Amino acid sequence: MREKGHEAIFMRDSITTGSSDPLVCKAAKANDAILVACDGDMRQLVKRYGVSNGLYKKLSLLKLSCGHAQALNRLMQTMSLIEHEWVFSEEKTSRRLHVEIKNDVITTHR
Repeated sequence: MREKGHEAIFMRDSITTGSSDPLVCKAAKANDAILVACDGDMRQLVKRYGVSNGLYKKLSLLKLSCGHAQALNRLMQTMSLIEHEWVFSEEKTSRRLHVEIKNDVITTHR
């Protein structure tokens, strides 16, 4: 992401490694940042609460649901889509981005 000119904050530099997912989400929202998640736990949090409902309705989430070995390549392949979705979200009242990248599918939620 830094190679593309975007600021990146690593969780380990902001809060304690191993912090709960709700705390990680709160930190992302507080920094007006897109949370980039590569773990299955975040998927469960999104399923449970949804990113468009209640507590997490303003959370911007980029969920990498592909294998860790593929994550960087898939992220680079989809960067223009992610940037487009971020610009699109700026025009919305509840500025929020939610993109999920899988091995063979990319899903955006508006």
